[in-house]
Amino acid sequence: MSAGDAAAVAAAAAASTSQVIPASQRTHPRVLCLFDVDGTLSLARQSATPAMILLLSSLRKHVVTGFLGGSNLGKIMEQLRSDASPDPLRAFDWGFAENGLTAFRDGKTLASQSFIEWLGEEKYKKLVRFVLRYIADLDIPIMRGTFIEFRNGMINVSPIGRDCSLPERLAFQTYDDEHQIRSKFVEVLQKEFADYGLTFAIGGQISFDIFPNGWDKTYALRHIDPKEYDEIHFFGDKTHKGGNDHEIFEDARTIGHTVKNPEDTMRQLKELFDV
Repeated sequence: MSAGDAAAVAAAAAASTSQVIPASQRTHPRVLCLFDVDGTLSLARQSATPAMILLLSSLRKHVVTGFLGGSNLGKIMEQLRSDASPDPLRAFDWGFAENGLTAFRDGKTLASQSFIEWLGEEKYKKLVRFVLRYIADLDIPIMRGTFIEFRNGMINVSPIGRDCSLPERLAFQTYDDEHQIRSKFVEVLQKEFADYGLTFAIGGQISFDIFPNGWDKTYALRHIDPKEYDEIHFFGDKTHKGGNDHEIFEDARTIGHTVKNPEDTMRQLKELFDV
């Protein structure tokens, strides 16, 4: 896309997002579309394109929309914020960070939960010490920083470290595809902490999440009254078993859609909702 085309799309998106149709007046007010963020609305840890923002704005004229990411709210806001949509919480009807442990509706905060309160400090320290020792013994091409990121509803573990650059992130993804660093790590943790009641879910390119059983992305559905919607569509790229979109993709309350990347998300939305 040329600079001129990108500017035109951004301008159209800004005009579109400035006029939000009340949910009750949309074409399909009883249809909700929920979207994973990394790999679905944007490339991992990158910003959504103006074309994606414009398409989501057009979609919102027809259905109710929401984002549902595993990252904390700050990271998701960085990825979904644009000149056309400076406040992503108001560009969607629902907003779910950390699998729904941090939740919003119409920009207003809903009740949240705490991973550390659920697990307890002693168990948490035992888990963290084990993770750090395992990472210290890994022999991978490079390591950076922030190997464990503490979040409200989970912890995120990255063997390479979340401070890696984009080229380093992509290189690790290729290396991980070949050597299965994350999947082997998860297998060890599942055995070592089998009695902790934890789920280990691989997501994105460089990390995996650890959270209490049941605190996967289906947690977000606890905030949604099933009587309010006839259909809840979920779009995600990690819908395979072990991926962090799998549980909600398979859930009986949702209609799951597997996407390959943001461009595929846009293609499917155009086909399904004629936007």
